[in-house]
Amino acid sequence: MSVLLIVHHTPSPNCQAMLEAVVSGATDPDIEGVRVIRRAALAATASDVLEADGYLLGTPANLGYMSGALKHFFDQVYYPCLDSTRGRPFGFYVHGGNDVTGAVRGIESITTGLGWRRAAEAVTVTGEPGKADIEACWGLGATIAAGLTS
Repeated sequence: MSVLLIVHHTPSPNCQAMLEAVVSGATDPDIEGVRVIRRAALAATASDVLEADGYLLGTPANLGYMSGALKHFFDQVYYPCLDSTRGRPFGFYVHGGNDVTGAVRGIESITTGLGWRRAAEAVTVTGEPGKADIEACWGLGATIAAGLTS
């Protein structure tokens, strides 16, 4: 069975709505053979990353960058996972009040360094997530999870 690790920092109702949609998509009953593990960014470990086959990352954009919690996650797992996780698929979502550019750039830079392969377009939302945004998050979760079954 494949393992999808969802690492998130979810400090607001908007981020919570996006996380719930991602998890709902990833755990759709039509997607078989994938176990989904959720970890708060401050609790996720290198062992979690090494044991997973793919990753979904979620963060708010804080002060023009990803949350400190997600950055801390990357700082903790980068070198222990660098050689062993190259080529693994990932996706991510970012929520911001008005701009998510720096957060997206930071995630893309670190995951490029890790050698992870982006398997779906990022979902970026500014302001309150609308119905289309929530559907895009559901699709992100389903896409990454389904990709682990092939």
